[in-house]
Amino acid sequence: MTVFPHAMLKEIYEQPAAICRTLDLYLDGQSLSSRAYAPIANWLNSRGEVLIAASGSSRHAGLAAEVLFEDLCGLAVDVEYASEYSCRPSANSRNPSVLVISQSGETSDTLAALRSARASGQLTLAIANVYGSTMLREASAAMPLGAGPELAIPATKSFTCQLTALYLLALYEAQRLGTLPPAQIDQNLAELQSIPALIDRQLDAWRDQTAALAEKYSDATTFLYLGRGIHYAIAREGALKMKEASYVEAEAYPSGELKHGPNALVSDQVPLVLLVTVDRALPASVLRYEKSLQLLEDLRLQGARTIVLANTGDSAAAALATDCVFIEPASEHLLPISEVIPLQLFSYFMALERDVNVDRPRNLSKAVIEA
Repeated sequence: MTVFPHAMLKEIYEQPAAICRTLDLYLDGQSLSSRAYAPIANWLNSRGEVLIAASGSSRHAGLAAEVLFEDLCGLAVDVEYASEYSCRPSANSRNPSVLVISQSGETSDTLAALRSARASGQLTLAIANVYGSTMLREASAAMPLGAGPELAIPATKSFTCQLTALYLLALYEAQRLGTLPPAQIDQNLAELQSIPALIDRQLDAWRDQTAALAEKYSDATTFLYLGRGIHYAIAREGALKMKEASYVEAEAYPSGELKHGPNALVSDQVPLVLLVTVDRALPASVLRYEKSLQLLEDLRLQGARTIVLANTGDSAAAALATDCVFIEPASEHLLPISEVIPLQLFSYFMALERDVNVDRPRNLSKAVIEA
């Protein structure tokens, strides 16, 4: 049995098994389980409008879900900070369904958003990791996760299980609404089921490489994280992990926004982390990738230090990067589940470089009881 020095590292390594447990809750063999989805069959309003309310890492999962639901299901989605939603002066007159996402199921501002939506007569769905939690009990419908207890304050396995559940929910709605053909849904499910093994065989290499990168970049005062489309959500999560785990300032932007101001920050002490993976079968992903390569070329000429996440064997991206972390290829909407894990590991090792108690960062708690 492997002994891990910290709960955060242990929970990073538990992610393949946690994702498998979450899949088992909602799949019947190779298909979506009709029994598992029966309780949530009526959560979506008749116009296909969804408002996602969440905080922290859970909100970043919600940002990824916005892309999933719009691309795969044709839904109209907004994402709000839960702490802002319940303070709005009036309810949304369109009465969208409200999806709340939380690790604990007890976060006060997210619970307030859920209760506000219910008081307005809106349909609600809660996704949370703790069975029996208040959100799962009070929402109109509930999707518990299979992550298991998460002891470290920085969310790792609960986040990838949220992404997994949200992808499953998108496929369920795509099947119900007929926005994807059955063969495509079957293909997507099969690929999703392959993700745990894909992650498992990369973990040790990511661990070794990110430990070396943390030592190399230990002098950084700030990191800028960049991603396009669904990968912007993962850039935001990577930046949050860096802040909360290591106390190093980090900000995230859509890649195309770098030259609209933030580029002024880039220096030897302010390196960049860029998500430059690609799904070659999707034209929009290829376009995103080509634009990212052009940005990398510009940054190389500028003399910037860059850490790039790219597809395994991508020599073009590696040639333009200062350092390159490889991710085995996957489809566009499943790449985020893999991408976030080396970013979690990088923040973990940066914390060790700075002698931070990575499992218990200062001023933070697992469930925000008051906001």
